[in-house]
Amino acid sequence: MSLRDTFSFLGDWTSDPRRVGAIAPSGRALARLITAEIDAGAAPVIELGAGTGVFTRALLGRGLRPQDLSLVEYGDVFANVLRQRFPGAHVHQIDAARLSEAMLFDGARAGAVVSGLPLLNMSAETISAILQGAFSHLREDGAFYQFTYGWRCPVPAAVRRQLDLHATHLGRAWWNLPPAAVWRIERRHW
Repeated sequence: MSLRDTFSFLGDWTSDPRRVGAIAPSGRALARLITAEIDAGAAPVIELGAGTGVFTRALLGRGLRPQDLSLVEYGDVFANVLRQRFPGAHVHQIDAARLSEAMLFDGARAGAVVSGLPLLNMSAETISAILQGAFSHLREDGAFYQFTYGWRCPVPAAVRRQLDLHATHLGRAWWNLPPAAVWRIERRHW
């Protein structure tokens, strides 16, 4: 991660720590872990809270093309950084809780959502709205990948039950600062 990215994150964090949720961009170990199950066959892919593009770079490294990515970022500074760094990607400067209203990929369904959103700082209602929006854009077999600094799934059990979702712990990136866990959240298939 670059010094400029770290200062950008730190600046946004000091102005609104609950929205940013991190004092530094995610590291490569976390980016590798959260994108490990995603390849070009999952295209298109949605990234929520794309920040400075650490996960975006990892997705491109997994064989996705920029035009196969919809990067959702609420903040002005980060949205502009993403537009500059990934000119072929679709950058949407919107609140992720309103994702269900967004037009992504001309109606094509995504195979994966990668989320860098600080869910632990959000209400259950907001988390539910984000997941409902994300799953409205996902294929039936698509998955939502979320990282957390906590020890449990950041999507509350009540929200998972309400939306009939199942969470699987994929591992922990110990070399990330701070260490972070990754969860795959998907529809229950009976």
